[in-house]
Amino acid sequence: MRDVLLVCAGLLAITVAVIHGVLGETMVFARAAISPERLRTLLRLVWQTGTVAWIGCGVLLAVAPQMASEPARHWTVATVIVVFAFAGGANALATRGRHFGWVMLAGVVGLAIAGY
Repeated sequence: MRDVLLVCAGLLAITVAVIHGVLGETMVFARAAISPERLRTLLRLVWQTGTVAWIGCGVLLAVAPQMASEPARHWTVATVIVVFAFAGGANALATRGRHFGWVMLAGVVGLAIAGY
């Protein structure tokens, strides 16, 4: 059961990351007036770096059950829990809890803790 929970946490993390990337491009940067253009490009790339990192974390969670090393599984899951807990807390604080992102990030954390 632990393994299934980790795979679910990984798939949810990937889903959250994709939503983050799409909403960033379609909702945030489509309306943002940022100049100069180089700064706009930099901010978009930084935003999408988070997307790619979260996808990587999701992949690591999904394959954690197949890791032959128990310490590797432990540190992988623990690190991803910290990353997503910080992101969820920052999202909740910055949006005063009015954005659904922190709930989804908390879901990843909850599943990962349950599968730990």
